[in-house]
Amino acid sequence: MFFSSNRKTLDEPVTSPTLPAARTRPELLSPAGSLEAFFAAMEAGADAVYAGLRDFSARAKARNFSLGDMERMLAYAHGQGRKVYVTLNTLVKETELPQLVDTLSALEAMGIDAVILQDLAVWRLAREHFPDLELHSSTQMTVHNVAGVRMLERMGFSRAVLARELSLEEIAGIRAQTSMELEHFIHGALCFCFSGQCYFSSYLGGKSGNRGRCAQPCRRRYRYRQQDGYYFSTNDLSAIDLLPELTDAGIISLKIEGRMKSAEYVSNVVSAYRMALDAAPAQRAEAVRQAKEHLKASFGRNPTKGFLPGGIPHDIAIPSVKGATGRFLGEVSQVRGGTISFKTRDRLHIGDRLRVQPKTDKAGTAFTIKELFQGQRPVKKVSAGVFVSAPSPFENTFKVGDAVFKVSSEQAFTLSEAACRRKLEQALPVPERIDLEVTLAECHLILRARVGDLDFEKSYAVETFAAEESPLSRQTLETVFAKSGQEPFLLGELATGELPPVIIPPSQLKQIRRDFYQQLSQTLRRERQAQQNRRRQAALAALLPASQPAQERRQFTLGLRDPRDIGLLLDPEVDRVMLPLTLSHVNQLRLGKGLAGKEDRIIWDIPFVLLGNQWNDTRKAIRILVSRGFSHFSLGNLGHFPLFDGFDGLHLHTSYRLFSLNSQAILAWRELGAEEVSLYIEDDRDNLAQLLARDTGVPAAATVYTRVPLITSRIPIRSVRADQPVVSDRGDTYRVDQRGGLTVLASNVDFSLLGQLDVLQSLGCHRFIVDLSHLGPHSPEGKKVLQVLKKGGEVPGTSSFNFEQGLE
Repeated sequence: MFFSSNRKTLDEPVTSPTLPAARTRPELLSPAGSLEAFFAAMEAGADAVYAGLRDFSARAKARNFSLGDMERMLAYAHGQGRKVYVTLNTLVKETELPQLVDTLSALEAMGIDAVILQDLAVWRLAREHFPDLELHSSTQMTVHNVAGVRMLERMGFSRAVLARELSLEEIAGIRAQTSMELEHFIHGALCFCFSGQCYFSSYLGGKSGNRGRCAQPCRRRYRYRQQDGYYFSTNDLSAIDLLPELTDAGIISLKIEGRMKSAEYVSNVVSAYRMALDAAPAQRAEAVRQAKEHLKASFGRNPTKGFLPGGIPHDIAIPSVKGATGRFLGEVSQVRGGTISFKTRDRLHIGDRLRVQPKTDKAGTAFTIKELFQGQRPVKKVSAGVFVSAPSPFENTFKVGDAVFKVSSEQAFTLSEAACRRKLEQALPVPERIDLEVTLAECHLILRARVGDLDFEKSYAVETFAAEESPLSRQTLETVFAKSGQEPFLLGELATGELPPVIIPPSQLKQIRRDFYQQLSQTLRRERQAQQNRRRQAALAALLPASQPAQERRQFTLGLRDPRDIGLLLDPEVDRVMLPLTLSHVNQLRLGKGLAGKEDRIIWDIPFVLLGNQWNDTRKAIRILVSRGFSHFSLGNLGHFPLFDGFDGLHLHTSYRLFSLNSQAILAWRELGAEEVSLYIEDDRDNLAQLLARDTGVPAAATVYTRVPLITSRIPIRSVRADQPVVSDRGDTYRVDQRGGLTVLASNVDFSLLGQLDVLQSLGCHRFIVDLSHLGPHSPEGKKVLQVLKKGGEVPGTSSFNFEQGLE
């Protein structure tokens, strides 16, 4: 296993860690979803930006950047003393692995400051083949406790982006037990669900949030007991009041959400936080007041401090508050063609941008105001409280009662994309440090340079003259070689040794300098290109080839919720059962007659969220189980792996919450100690076929029946119970369960691939998980599923999720 018994375990005493190098202030990290937003962040004072490429970005709808754009942005940022992090924070399909290799190779070659990742395929390929890349864990990895952070440390990450469900006290607790850099969001949109664990958008139409294509169904209106509400729509995080507390808790990077947002938003928000961060303690209160005025112009939702203050935040999700962004202006009272009329709650000006949001769950329609009327009179602006009419280019689109939001103002960031590109093209590469040794022997000037890992030497024949005065000196050489002309070098150390009392004509020295730096630059480019090619080819060669899947007998695992149902192990059709791992279940379980000695056929499923003392309680439960002869455990979070420090002979399985969408991810789980993986529940037939054709050496199990937890959240919904469904405008029904401090939204339509068992087996999958934990095997519905399992066919009224429709 990856975790040898000589590692320090998390329940051993922890000495004070060596903290990251002290900062005079935390890093202010800005989003950049467009070139305009990038320059807005730079001008507003961001210390770093995070930006996505056109592929592998969790904000696929943002404009994002080409590799060429990113290289120029990096040069510009480095010239300003700033950093650029690239988000490769989506799940990667099997056929996309070669493209991922090319991307990692290019990012390493350009010297990107860090890569933010979710899929362990990125981690494994970078660690094995592109070691110069610095790795940051995405918040999509759901790292929410000290065990998860220390696991990232073991894996070589340099920074953890923590889950947004943590309090300041919980963050400080993590900081006290790790030396890793910690990053946390301070502003912007919040997900109702733990990041990385939402299947809502994907379940509705294959548009996966974990692939950067979230359709945001959580922002829509739903009905519960005849009461309409935005039950799953969160307000926007705003931690402007908590910056000193976040710094004291150990956060070294303060992250602003918003790669889908405008340059205007970026400018306003970054400026506000820069103002608050830079204020002296005595002026901080006034700076925060002014900063909040800036934030009012960012057109976000209502602000909340989220979970940071501690306890359950009552203002994080308010069903009566519309889920749309922007400043609510009012409701449409008249529609004439494409012209809408309404009483505005805020000032309006030609050039403002509006979005009209229908009462249904359909997307809103946005347009820029080009004409404005107060009554019949055309005006350029109106004050709040005025009845106003605004023509739009959309005929027969809007209805009376639609909500109107202002999403941008006429004071927007004005630098155009063309101007941004011109500015970007002027960015010069940041000079590289060169250490130089110069010696003169037998009429030859010998130059030895070191740039990074490259050593370069060249000898030049020179004409010398005896010096009557001002002989060749170190100072003379430093003056000459400090200038590098068109080549991006910066002279560092210069060593000369003892120089003879001679003179070399200045014109000759300058010519030598020009030639030497040109030769050095060409050699450096050639060597780096060669290294890049070697690493890229090695990575491509290491990708697993397709082969003919082996055929094996089917094995079935039943997911149960009650330990009293383990008698199903006596059914010859059932190979294993899976039980939720809780202390009560551990204490309740008794292996009766006929079940003794079957401990190795019981898998204990660990809850994927372990907060507070839950991790330690789970560790205790595992000790008890291991002492009783149990050895199979299913893991759903990186923080679960350290639970097994010090144990030998155990069999670890990964659940579908630990993403296995490609063979490199499966190889990563194997290296971390897993002996069996669960295939990703969002996956489709085509990718499963590609994945299962690769021999990873790890058995893969497919979940073929379950109730999909579309959302798992730490946010309670006080007005909703499980007794009645929550209904969408489309008539889809959902169940909300709230227990153990978590809220789970699930579709009332179960997921089933029982009718696809022959197909899955032909693809190379032979292990199947039938999860009846929500039904119970002895309920009428549970009995129906077991009957179909034995006789074949499909359970009526179920969904195949993305298997047929495809995963985008």
